[in-house]
Amino acid sequence: MNQARSQMERPSALRPDSDADAFIRAAMDWHFSPETGSPFWLERAKTLGFDPRASVKGFEDLARFPNVTNELRDVRAEDLIPKGYGPHPDVVGVFESGGTTGAPKRVVVLREWWEQGLAWANFNLEQHGVPRNRNWLTLLPSGPHMAGELVKDQAAALGGIDFRIDMDPRWVKKLIANGDIDQAEAYAEHLIDQAAFVLETQDIGILMATPPLLERLSRRDDLVELVRRNVEVIHWAGAHMDADTRYLYRSEVFPGVKLYGHYGSTMVLGGASERPGLTDDEPCIFDPFSPYVTFSVVDPATGAAVPYGERGQVVMNHVSRSFLLPHNLERDMATRIEPPAGDVGDAVADVTPVLRFDDEVVIEGVY
Repeated sequence: MNQARSQMERPSALRPDSDADAFIRAAMDWHFSPETGSPFWLERAKTLGFDPRASVKGFEDLARFPNVTNELRDVRAEDLIPKGYGPHPDVVGVFESGGTTGAPKRVVVLREWWEQGLAWANFNLEQHGVPRNRNWLTLLPSGPHMAGELVKDQAAALGGIDFRIDMDPRWVKKLIANGDIDQAEAYAEHLIDQAAFVLETQDIGILMATPPLLERLSRRDDLVELVRRNVEVIHWAGAHMDADTRYLYRSEVFPGVKLYGHYGSTMVLGGASERPGLTDDEPCIFDPFSPYVTFSVVDPATGAAVPYGERGQVVMNHVSRSFLLPHNLERDMATRIEPPAGDVGDAVADVTPVLRFDDEVVIEGVY
């Protein structure tokens, strides 16, 4: 299997000043100090049963935290901001999950993390040979969703204009949950109609889309021809793509167009990029932005790590100065893959959704 690039090959701005465990200890001091921690975590610390500043010594100890993501459905946004940023923190936005498993959860993204995440995303685009000075068409959620907003800044950083459609993934999920399949189909076609108008009238070199919308677009021969003729890169994210579909796009539907994936979650304020240099015969492996965003693949019954090459449920952690959300059991299953040299946690491959999560049926819809 292709060897991943090591962390040391990243620009220094994308690596912490210390090793991963020292970084985690510094983060615990920051988030649980009365002077710098957020009101949410300072209050929540009283119920943990351990002192994170004394007991969390490294990455492995993040598993001691409870999964608090459901509490982000109704917590005050201001209570999630570390006091260390002062009375006027630079808030880029309050972003929400897609509502796949119930009421949406919220995270607050500060300028410091936004710029770090954008630099990481652009570094990976560069590693994949994504060209500069091209216009983008983004088929991702609008409104309070992080993905579409980040891509706008990515396109600008690479010298392009981002054209976006108006997309509400929760409406589609609601229609599907209620059995209104015809209405869900009609709304999805409405999204593709918006994309078609852009593809027909503008110079689009990079297409960013969710797999369900990419599949729907590929049903229209005229749009497939436009993509083949003009688009150089298809960057997919926001839902799952199986290996057979990925191969079909590369070999038959969009031959000659670079296909590049991203796996992420609002709850980690980012995610993982497809490992560069993979062949068509290799699984799509995702490497997160370690040590800020890290994954573990565990047996859902025991919480223990599964062996490399085996499947388990994904646990995600976000640890930065801006935000803390450790030990988040995600709604995805994946194959555990050895990470790049110098990274902590796991890489993942062949990501698929679980059927039920938090006693809710998982509905992906268009996102």
